[in-house]
Amino acid sequence: MIVRLTTIVGYCEGVSALCLFLIAMPIKYLLGHPEMVTIVGTIHGALFVGYIGALMLGVGNHWNKWAFIHGFFAASIPGAPFWFDGQLKSGKYAV
Repeated sequence: MIVRLTTIVGYCEGVSALCLFLIAMPIKYLLGHPEMVTIVGTIHGALFVGYIGALMLGVGNHWNKWAFIHGFFAASIPGAPFWFDGQLKSGKYAV
């Protein structure tokens, strides 16, 4: 269950980061409407915290500690959670 949750939250976090950087921020700086950044940024922040929490729950049960460390950095780079999910599914971090 935690593996599936991590996948779902990871994809949502990745999509929210891309929406924030590719849609909301250009609207703010090019059109002068900061409301989108507030909304999308809040959603992205909650998903980031949820993704890190899901990784923490999986460490020791499904993955080793390196999964959490690498997952944290992947969540900090837009689009990287998609790649990292493949790494988790490949068994690279299996306990």
